[in-house]
Amino acid sequence: MAYLIGVDLGTSGTKTVLFDENGTPVASQTIEYPLYQPQNGWAEQDPLDWWNAAAGSMKAVIAKSGIQPGDIKGIGISGQMHGLVMLDKAGNVLRKSIIWCDQRTAKECEEITAKVGAKRLIEITANPALTGFTASKIMWVKNNEPDIYAKCAHILLPKDYVRYMLTGEFATEVSDASGMQLLDVPGRCWSDEVLSKLGIDKSLLAKVYESPEVTGTVTAQAAALCGVAAGTPVVGGAGDNAAAAVGTGTVEDGIAFTTIGTSGVVFAHTSKLSIDPKGRVHTFCCAVPGAWHVMGVTQAAGLSLKWFRDNFCSPEMVTAAGMGKDPYYLMDKQAERIPIGADRLLYLPYLMGERTPHLDPDCRGAFFGLSAMHTRQHMLRAVMEGVVYSQRDSVEVLRGMGVKINDMLACGGGGSSPLWRQMLADVYNCPVKTVASKEGPALGVAILAGVGTGIYKSVEEGCKAVIRTNPPQNPVAEDSAQYEKYYRMYTQLYPALKESYKQLASI
Repeated sequence: MAYLIGVDLGTSGTKTVLFDENGTPVASQTIEYPLYQPQNGWAEQDPLDWWNAAAGSMKAVIAKSGIQPGDIKGIGISGQMHGLVMLDKAGNVLRKSIIWCDQRTAKECEEITAKVGAKRLIEITANPALTGFTASKIMWVKNNEPDIYAKCAHILLPKDYVRYMLTGEFATEVSDASGMQLLDVPGRCWSDEVLSKLGIDKSLLAKVYESPEVTGTVTAQAAALCGVAAGTPVVGGAGDNAAAAVGTGTVEDGIAFTTIGTSGVVFAHTSKLSIDPKGRVHTFCCAVPGAWHVMGVTQAAGLSLKWFRDNFCSPEMVTAAGMGKDPYYLMDKQAERIPIGADRLLYLPYLMGERTPHLDPDCRGAFFGLSAMHTRQHMLRAVMEGVVYSQRDSVEVLRGMGVKINDMLACGGGGSSPLWRQMLADVYNCPVKTVASKEGPALGVAILAGVGTGIYKSVEEGCKAVIRTNPPQNPVAEDSAQYEKYYRMYTQLYPALKESYKQLASI
């Protein structure tokens, strides 16, 4: 039996899973590390923490499994995207990594837009300048820490620093590199035009591979720390969402997934390049060679339900604790008792502003249609429906770009709710399924490692061999028709309130 390792480098910790060639998890280990916030809106991590967690968790899963290191045929790495790692000529870390959620670079985003041009930037990188992306972080260091920038010899993404420590190679791959805002996304290579206009030396950047390609092998020094055999191949891997796509089988046209976590993501695979000229959704190279993914993001999906739980659902939380149940289970049961449309009550889930489709930091949440007949349970149902309508907004943008969605998978905490899944099926008017495995990104990059080392012929074949889905929840025609009326009303509310949001923000 051949084995594969998937390393998932997250923000709170690194999770490593050892799989057999059938995709069955054999052993798992998570090691956590801190987040540093030296100023309000800043977010940094120490790259050495990532490496120690990756090495320690790999060693742990091998020890737990009892298998021989030589039976591990390949390693794949998934990672939090957009983080900036700067190394000197000797490969030493120059400063803590500025990570994806850091918000210090608003001025640099304006600078990038001015130097490249808003329209041209989207044409090349498929996205507008955003504070989360890596290019603005590089420009921030260049502008604010010139001594550090002068010493920089290598720029890497978080997972690619772990790769460097494993293999000694400076390498990245197209899905993660897409989130740097330096990649020519249509051409799947670094953009000489963007780099020239921003004054960034191309020699600082790593070689770009496709996600299943072998980028190097484990060194003897790293092998001693990780417990794997020296010479074990390490493939390109993928950014976290691209890895999750492989781990859920979202690797062919017509397949998409919806994640309801704190934020919400609608992610669709496409073999035909499609870029939104308005920049409402992200287009990145995906982990399947020669293909892309398009992703809409809403800010407060699961966060809306958590906000409602924390402020209005004390009875459910107390009862759930006594029953040994999750409060969300009881909340589902309460919401089920309320009819579709919550008796003409709508909720706008803009607690944190919005990205898709409005790109508006000033918009805020609202209940619309509230009357004396409405109860706490009506408000709960309206919150759940409002979140689904916000996800439908992303779906509509993707459909407008010509991206087909015939089959939808539900992921994240919200995806575990049968009620929310049925709402998604009815509002999208397509079947909604869940994946049997809960390993997501770690399984995705293990599959990529299997492709790179010849265990599977292609990413698609690897997914067919490994991914299993649960029976779908199908849309109910009459319920879809009911939801459609309320969704159409929902889409009228933001345009009506847009100017009021601006005025409110200025008070």
